[in-house]
Amino acid sequence: MALFGSHANLLGESPLWDAVRAWLWWVDIRRNQVLAADSGGVLQREWTFDRPVGAIGLAEDGLVAAFADGFALIDGAGGIHWLASPAIGAGAIRFNDGKVDRQGRFLSGTMQHGGQAPALATLWRLDHGGRAVRLVRGLRLTNAICFSPCGGLLYFADSLERVIRRHAYDRATGAIGPREDFFDCAAHDLAPDGATVDGEGRLWVAMVLSGQIACISPEGDLVALVDLPLPYPSCPAFGGRDMATLYVTTIRDSGHRLKSDLADAGRMLAISGLEARGIPETRFVPDNHIRN
Repeated sequence: MALFGSHANLLGESPLWDAVRAWLWWVDIRRNQVLAADSGGVLQREWTFDRPVGAIGLAEDGLVAAFADGFALIDGAGGIHWLASPAIGAGAIRFNDGKVDRQGRFLSGTMQHGGQAPALATLWRLDHGGRAVRLVRGLRLTNAICFSPCGGLLYFADSLERVIRRHAYDRATGAIGPREDFFDCAAHDLAPDGATVDGEGRLWVAMVLSGQIACISPEGDLVALVDLPLPYPSCPAFGGRDMATLYVTTIRDSGHRLKSDLADAGRMLAISGLEARGIPETRFVPDNHIRN
């Protein structure tokens, strides 16, 4: 386990391995930034926008992004091309976590600052062509969005509820089935943030409050807890030449409850030797073509 690069984020999130460039992309939500570094941790991109970026995915020419208030493409020069601005609600609500599904659609959910009642956050799907479809209502802090290797299962969590949910996911349409409670984080005194899936279908989940990464089997059993040397891990992603390195973003100052004065807080970690390999990211397809 080692520090990756020298950059320290305030609120690092949404790491994403680009195998074509051999770069790791991620966002710093509080600084309104999208960043990329090569395999040695040297920064290659550092774009700053006029609003927060909650999550990103690879696109056929650049990135797809959930900005605070809508979906857009980011081209190779950092230019923004807006796709959809769905009605996510007024006040302290913004897009947060997100992932591209196995067929090239982008899912992202919103969050409420403070987690106030009633629960107004939502989960959305951005379809080919830029249409935004609301999938789930009644959330407070959407996180841990990821898909099974075949793409037929969707996982996500409301972090304040501390339960990872599972839904059947229609690969042709993007429709979801009824909720199943997959893993009770509260029963293990854990709080989920971002997540990814390996080639065997195991979930690797950032447990933000305990400073750990949890490995959960496809059957919903806790396989391992990996202790980290930095506080507040926010999201993991597999990458590297053989997809066997787990990169983890962390938080220095979320702007709310999560804050650390540790010298390396906010740095990124690269973890090897986990005997797991990730799945290359699917790219968002901004047209009507669906990959079956």
